[in-house]
Amino acid sequence: MPRVPDDPALSPYTGWTRAHWAELAERLLLSARPFASPGHARVSFPGRAGGYGADVDGLEGFARTFLAAGFRVAGEGGDDPLGLMEWYAEGLATGTDPASPERWVRLDEHGQAKVEAASIALVLHLTRPWLWDRLDDGVRERVIAYLAPAVGGEYPPINWVWFQIVVEQFLASVGGPYEPGDIEAGLALTDGFARENGWYADGAERSYDHYAGWALQFYPLLWTEMAAGEPAADERRPVYLRRLERYLHDAVRLVGADGSPLLQGRSLTYRFAAAVPFWLGARYDLDTPSPGLLRRAASGIARHFADRGAPDGKGLLSLGWHGPWRPIAQSYSGPGSPYWAAKGLFGLTLPAGHPVWTAVEEPLPVERDDYQVVVPSPGWLVSGTRADGVVRVVNHGTDHSHPGSDLADSPLYARLGYSTATSPVLAGPYAGQPLDQSVTLLDAGGEPSHRTGFDTLLARSLPTGTAAGASRWRAHWVKPDSCGPDHGSGRSGRVRLGPWLHVLSLVRGPWEVRLVRVGAPDDQVEEAGGRLRVGGWPLPSDIPHSGTAARAGADPVAGEAAVVVNERVWSCVFGGASLDVGGVTSADDASPLAPWTVVPWRATSGPARAEVWHEAVLHLGAGEPAERPAVTWPGSASGPASDSAPDPASDSAPDPASDSAPDPASDSAPDPASDSASGPVSGPASGPVVGLGVPSGVRVVWPDGVVDDFDVSRLIR
Repeated sequence: MPRVPDDPALSPYTGWTRAHWAELAERLLLSARPFASPGHARVSFPGRAGGYGADVDGLEGFARTFLAAGFRVAGEGGDDPLGLMEWYAEGLATGTDPASPERWVRLDEHGQAKVEAASIALVLHLTRPWLWDRLDDGVRERVIAYLAPAVGGEYPPINWVWFQIVVEQFLASVGGPYEPGDIEAGLALTDGFARENGWYADGAERSYDHYAGWALQFYPLLWTEMAAGEPAADERRPVYLRRLERYLHDAVRLVGADGSPLLQGRSLTYRFAAAVPFWLGARYDLDTPSPGLLRRAASGIARHFADRGAPDGKGLLSLGWHGPWRPIAQSYSGPGSPYWAAKGLFGLTLPAGHPVWTAVEEPLPVERDDYQVVVPSPGWLVSGTRADGVVRVVNHGTDHSHPGSDLADSPLYARLGYSTATSPVLAGPYAGQPLDQSVTLLDAGGEPSHRTGFDTLLARSLPTGTAAGASRWRAHWVKPDSCGPDHGSGRSGRVRLGPWLHVLSLVRGPWEVRLVRVGAPDDQVEEAGGRLRVGGWPLPSDIPHSGTAARAGADPVAGEAAVVVNERVWSCVFGGASLDVGGVTSADDASPLAPWTVVPWRATSGPARAEVWHEAVLHLGAGEPAERPAVTWPGSASGPASDSAPDPASDSAPDPASDSAPDPASDSAPDPASDSASGPVSGPASGPVVGLGVPSGVRVVWPDGVVDDFDVSRLIR
């Protein structure tokens, strides 16, 4: 297929136009056809069968490519030179025929069929004049019978509830069976997923990931189209639109200048499905963000993958990120699973004359300015830097669990940091033993503790614009159960409890000042823990840190910093006085970005002193940092973790957990950063700290001259 030339006038950042998106869709669809069954009911892509078996894989291949076909034809007003509707009509007839050897797995036979049924119903709705209305009566009756088990069916109380709502709404529209009570109950349940600033959690847990955009924003608005005129839909539509608009102002700040989405959360193999919420903003003509910015974000994401091997030279999508990398998938994923990426083609439902296609691209936020923003619902401190185009998230609110759960950490959710230039360690021994972007206590055998089940203490912007976040958790060690499905969350198992850890993050530009306090042992402690370790940003690398490909492991480093470098960015961890040893650990085939992942870290050389603050400074950015943030503790000349330092948790310090203590995250709480002590300065900070209960106050002087003062005593419970 000939390549469409770039259009730098219309799309100065990506070069992509609607023609590029159409080419991508057609390439995916035509490349899939050789893997179809004779009656087109199954599309069984090459590769090892998924955890649910080949029958489910074939259904996924049909339903997910059907999304691409439906979007393509809907946006052309039925014009269909490739005969897509005829091709998929044959598959519908065959797959719903109970006597066919190609017949589909039914909804009452396997839960995954409930997922795929929603895609089928959605496309039948979007293409109704050109497909559904042209099917013969017998096929329509069989499709209705195939979808009917959704009525009264059981669906997990997560995004899956929308699959039932969409299917039953379609059935209602074509005279099939449906239960209004199912839809009403599902809507009530999903109302409970809504969080602050337009975000959704995927169920009751702190599950924030790309599903917030490609599912939980997507299905509600499409359902309001399907149910237009019904009071429930018409009443909810403006609410859904307000949420989407507010969500998009955060979402555009989570896309890197190179188009990479954040490497966080499950189902990353869906790749450019991350473009879905931007197309939604265009379809529903939101005032902001602008059409040119929405297309810039969506096209940037798609081109990021297209330029890096997804789809590959044969036009196929593999289980992976750029190229094939099976560990990125969950255990149930099969070779058809990556084609949920077709949801990212949703913009093709908009005709060529729509403003999202005719507006000139506008720069992403990370291409305009540096920024720090706080996203309260997932507890994320988001930092974007124009010089390198990298977006970083420091995470104090997401773990795919709930407070006090004591699960093992999921590397997809519970790490302290995620970015568009790095991947968490997802495979090998360090995936289950937190190292990258972590704060851990090491037991006598060197096993690191976990943080899942933490309490979020703080997520807010300081008066200077610096982002501040904090969390606390009881360190725990987990011997995971060996069985159970992999849905991306942490595993349960036998737990040993350790002391409490408090972590405070102050984020500005490419920097994070990370302060850690180890609590004194109490009567619940089963494992006191020993050394404290702070892990930094994991960099993709072609070689291990030692420079030899012969081994993996930890290399000690001299001095106060652990540093790793690749062709794009530097990852550094500078340790305070107590974090007196450091190293770089090289992990082989641990992420989808490169053959090696190298992780810098700092640690205490002996057991960590309790009830004092240990400090580290982390950096992820382009070029060697010329100057780093200066951390001081006014009133203490030798630092908070030295033997001579006063104890910030002394009896005289106020207890923020007491009835009279203000909540540091509440709107009415006094800001722990004093307005009178914050702002640009021309030199190092000195003198008394105004308004702080010394020695519980920390002062940070940033490389840009801004100073932040923070009363850490408010965080101790």
